[in-house]
Amino acid sequence: MGFAHNNVLHSNHFRKDWQRRVRTWFDQPGRKLRRRNARKAKAASLGVRPLTLLRPAVRAQTVRYNRKVREGRGFTLAELKEVGINRKEALGVGIVVDHRRRNLSEEGKKLNVERLKAYKAKLIVFPRNAKKPKKGDSTGADLEAETTRTHLPLPAPYVHEAPRKITDNERSFEAFKTLRVARADARYEGVRKIRAAKKEEEEANKKK
Repeated sequence: MGFAHNNVLHSNHFRKDWQRRVRTWFDQPGRKLRRRNARKAKAASLGVRPLTLLRPAVRAQTVRYNRKVREGRGFTLAELKEVGINRKEALGVGIVVDHRRRNLSEEGKKLNVERLKAYKAKLIVFPRNAKKPKKGDSTGADLEAETTRTHLPLPAPYVHEAPRKITDNERSFEAFKTLRVARADARYEGVRKIRAAKKEEEEANKKK
């Protein structure tokens, strides 16, 4: 290696002992087995309870992803009230509650109410004491019914329609124009009300 002119001398680090700092992943197969055994042990300890908690079906955020349906954090208090489940007893039967979430559409609320009703219909609550069942506990033939631990699947994101011809009304409908007009109406509603009230007042004054 030659050096010429008034340049900075090279500082080549060839003895870094890099092998001591290499991140290895030799424990991957062992960890995989450990996680699997932990899942099996947890499932065995849960008895006949479902493996996962029941969560609501919600739309993903933003225009890009709202066509997808995913599991939300928890059911709203309004959804639980409609089904007749107390918020305190909900978690005891495997239902997650989110007191912050709000229902912004009737369709979304209806979907989760139906989800709760389907879960409630399948739910079997075993009494702690078989001789003295408490209110809400299952009794009789329900206790002998076959149990399943699979969770309720999420509903389809949209209803599939059979192919059909486009109607004349749909062909002549101008979606962009309709949206712009509706937006303008909402924007200028207050100004138009004030203008109309002012006009009525002027006409009333003229009649006097």
